[in-house]
Amino acid sequence: MAETQSSAFHLLDERIQRFIWAEGWESLRDAQEAAIPLIVPGDKDVIVAAATAAGKTEAAFLPALTHLLQREKPGLIVYISPLKALINDQFGRLDRLCEQLEVPVWPWHGDISSSSKTRFLTKRQGVLLITPESLEALLCNRGTALSAVFGEAAFFVVDELHAFIGSERGKQLQSLMHRVQVAIERTVPRVGLSATLGDMRLAADFLRPSAGERVQIVESKASVAELKVLVKGYEEPAVVLREGDDEVESEDSEPTTPGLIAAHLFKVLRGSNNLVFPNSRREVERYTHLLNEMCLKEQVPNEFWPHHGSLSKEIRTETEAALKQKEQPASAICTNTLELGIDIGAVKSVVQIGPPPQVASLRQRLGRSGRRKGEPAILRGYCIEDALDPRSSLDSLLRLGTVQMAAMVSLLLQKWFEPPRAHGAHLSTLVQQVLSVVAQRGGATIGQLYALLCAPGTPFQGLSKEEFAQLVRQLGAKELLTQDSSGLLLHGRLGEKFVNHYSFYAAFAADEEFRIVSAGRMLGTLPVSQMLTTGQRILFAGKTWLVESVDEPQKTIFVVRAGGGVPPLFNGGAGRVHTRVRQEMRRLLESNESLPFLDEVAQRFLSEGRQQYADRALSTEFVLNQGRELMLLTWLGDSANEAIAALLIRRGFVASPAGPGVEVRLDGRSAQDVLDALSDAAVDEPPSLDMLLQDVSNLQREKWDWALPDGLLRKAYASLNLDLDEGLAWVREATAR
Repeated sequence: MAETQSSAFHLLDERIQRFIWAEGWESLRDAQEAAIPLIVPGDKDVIVAAATAAGKTEAAFLPALTHLLQREKPGLIVYISPLKALINDQFGRLDRLCEQLEVPVWPWHGDISSSSKTRFLTKRQGVLLITPESLEALLCNRGTALSAVFGEAAFFVVDELHAFIGSERGKQLQSLMHRVQVAIERTVPRVGLSATLGDMRLAADFLRPSAGERVQIVESKASVAELKVLVKGYEEPAVVLREGDDEVESEDSEPTTPGLIAAHLFKVLRGSNNLVFPNSRREVERYTHLLNEMCLKEQVPNEFWPHHGSLSKEIRTETEAALKQKEQPASAICTNTLELGIDIGAVKSVVQIGPPPQVASLRQRLGRSGRRKGEPAILRGYCIEDALDPRSSLDSLLRLGTVQMAAMVSLLLQKWFEPPRAHGAHLSTLVQQVLSVVAQRGGATIGQLYALLCAPGTPFQGLSKEEFAQLVRQLGAKELLTQDSSGLLLHGRLGEKFVNHYSFYAAFAADEEFRIVSAGRMLGTLPVSQMLTTGQRILFAGKTWLVESVDEPQKTIFVVRAGGGVPPLFNGGAGRVHTRVRQEMRRLLESNESLPFLDEVAQRFLSEGRQQYADRALSTEFVLNQGRELMLLTWLGDSANEAIAALLIRRGFVASPAGPGVEVRLDGRSAQDVLDALSDAAVDEPPSLDMLLQDVSNLQREKWDWALPDGLLRKAYASLNLDLDEGLAWVREATAR
């Protein structure tokens, strides 16, 4: 360690300095140099933003532990992580250092013994490693002792901050930190550890609501590894259907391209560690099975392991262990469960099959590759397009899957990624927090709850007293709350039942797909990330279906076959596409730019899409009359397209967001009728959310949405999923042409 060149090094406790020398560090990282002087005094909120493996954890803990050692009384660092596996990793990293410092480290989650938790509650000092769910349980079950447990809290350290922003867990975390501070009657400095976000001020506002401008931001300037990208195209042969064939393909009519992609993966990935992201749990299972079969056939040891949220803890742990050990190469076929910072070591390459959910996801995933000195980060992309025939959809004709993948890689190379959706109301989480506070305090008045959770400067600020009173009345009607004669709110019959079950502590529900049912027969399941309306067309198993009804509590969509017409673009899908991505797709379709990262087949797909785009004059034409349906090509993101669809639904049309636009069923009306309705929307006063969403189904997305009054449900949904301003701006511009 060249200590003469490091002023930050001298600020650390001498025992920590000796530990750094013993570890053979050559120097502190740039993020550590900048963060140490800010964190050591223990009087500021700080965000440390850097790529994966850039030393963020040490940038927080070395100065935070120094502060702890300088205090007169023993203190407590509360480290909050989104994942139990990450807590286990951090325990392994911290325990050796903290043992030398005589600072105890306490992992606390569902797999930790009660005796270990009891020892922590006796000592209440050192480093507590905990998930939001376990912290919620601690507040619920030890509410009266809260000020004693956290009385000496010196820092909240929030790891993977970017994973919390814009989510139910993020709103829960804000509430939990606020509730601890209220209980101990003082402010606790917060340190956020994050991948670099597009807008770091959003992260600051999240970390310290209403005072984000005072948060200090440390952004690593360390050079990123060289990036190598190859996107390969594969064409799925057309399926020839018999005249009048209305049946869904049988289980044995599997597509052929996954087998070809698996064969290529088997060839290029064997012998190294890699992460493969196929975008859904079902596809994770498919590719894991194909690759395992190839290992058996070639009589070689298995190198391919599955990892997704529905698998048992044992299987996920087995996969993580396979990636960590050095003796045998291993590749994980996974969902976003391996996006975050679980220590699985460096991987050689990241594989993306189909467009990723977001550019930000792609960037986070790529942080796993190129971590060894001198090694490039490698991204392998695979795009599947259907062979063209007379029945081909607009999606196939424009080759939108390939175009979207190309656009996302282009934006990645431009260093753009989606800003976090930081303005969600997350009123579902407010329901949970109301029930949790009642548990913590043994009851609360409506005034106490509003002051703690919804007043200015609190996590749910912006909800009026009238709206909160409406919510509490609804919770009473749902038997979640009841009121005694003194006005104290207590748990109702159902509230008691829910709060006393371990599943209460999670603010989010497990991802559930909707079942698709036709004539009493279940056709399969589909992830749905946007609103649904009766009469809407959806694409499933290669066929077009009409939505007859939606049963939200049972997560079921009842459908009938839709005869004729071109296939719709709606096909479910998780992940919402940002307007910037669609604009980049349009730019690529309008340009002649050659993209060096596309192979010959993918380049052909892009050329075919460009030709179709030019033939249909889509650079100027935004209305595509498809006979029974009208397609409005907006090239906007999903939130703006949903808003435009809702404006048309309000005027009596069946409309739905569909890829880069909005599909409108004509049902005997003309294209001009649709344009007239848009013209009316352009000049009318913007409708209230109650009016805009009154005929829309499938608004319940978060865990406690079922308990919200209709008006607050619409408000919560719109805050996350609708961009009315952007939608109306497009409507006004389009109708003025």
